[in-house]
Amino acid sequence: MSSSSPHGSTSSQTMFARALLPTLLLLVAAAAATAARAGAPARPLAGGWSPIRNVSDPYIQELGGWAVTEHVRLANDGLRFGEVTSGEQQVVSGMNYRLVLDATDADGKLAAYGAFVYEQSWTNTRELISFASAD
Repeated sequence: MSSSSPHGSTSSQTMFARALLPTLLLLVAAAAATAARAGAPARPLAGGWSPIRNVSDPYIQELGGWAVTEHVRLANDGLRFGEVTSGEQQVVSGMNYRLVLDATDADGKLAAYGAFVYEQSWTNTRELISFASAD
């Protein structure tokens, strides 16, 4: 008689499958979590710059208008705000904004400008860090 029975081989296979099952479940869960993150909307990362997805948002447009008004207060050059056309944001202890906006000068010439604004809402802080022609 043979020392191996037909059930011995099946028993080994069953034990192997049971040992492998938790690993397979872990891999499936990890893959599902990765897929869920890949489909999720991007959030700004602390320290990293991310595009402002909707520059038409009234808050972003107000921020651009404020930047031009603050620049005019400091430079007295008569610029008039047009609109924010693009921008990026960076999460810090507050928020940094790099805005590209259109403004009209005193002669009526439309031009693009770059404004860097720092804002900390919980302290009501808003600062114009820089403002310059983007051309």
